[in-house]
Amino acid sequence: MYSQETINVQRKYDWYARFYDALWIEKRFFKNVRESTITGIGGKVLEIGVGTGRNLPYYPTHARVTAIDFSKKMLEKAKRRASNLGRDVDFYLMDAQNLAFPGDSFDYVVGTFVLCTIPDPLQALREVKRVMKDGGTAIFVEHVLSRYRPIGLVERLCNPLTNTMFGFNVNRDTRQNIIHSGLYITHDEELAFFDVLRRFTCMKSRR
Repeated sequence: MYSQETINVQRKYDWYARFYDALWIEKRFFKNVRESTITGIGGKVLEIGVGTGRNLPYYPTHARVTAIDFSKKMLEKAKRRASNLGRDVDFYLMDAQNLAFPGDSFDYVVGTFVLCTIPDPLQALREVKRVMKDGGTAIFVEHVLSRYRPIGLVERLCNPLTNTMFGFNVNRDTRQNIIHSGLYITHDEELAFFDVLRRFTCMKSRR
């Protein structure tokens, strides 16, 4: 059963689904970030927060992709995109905070712009760690709280608006959340907007 906070975010994304693919930043910038993140991933893959399926075109054909989202409307769009691409993807309406998969199930777990929306990102990250295989990899692309004070201040001031209207947060310290979950960060890349847009590559345990 979803928490009330999760239900509130879910409703926002059900509404948001009709507009998401029209966002200019998605078409002009995020496309390249998604492609560089997804290309080369193989094996058994779990994507959390698949949204409308914007990552689906970039998975190699040999990747066995399972995709979840807690928004029914977003998931419907993702299913249509997979069908149009001729991709065989297993879709589930599911909460990343409570994954209904056995432990040690996936070679890769992918999340793009999703840890900013989940009410309890730390719990979701713990679930990601649980379902990853030993030696598996998790990759997250996120906009996060900047280390630069002026940018961080703007993010904190804007966050009540973005959270209330769209259900996402712009002031989360995702790096610390990943560390607290028990995952180990092997790469922390600054992609754009100084250090706001970041890509984290994580392992289940130290090697």
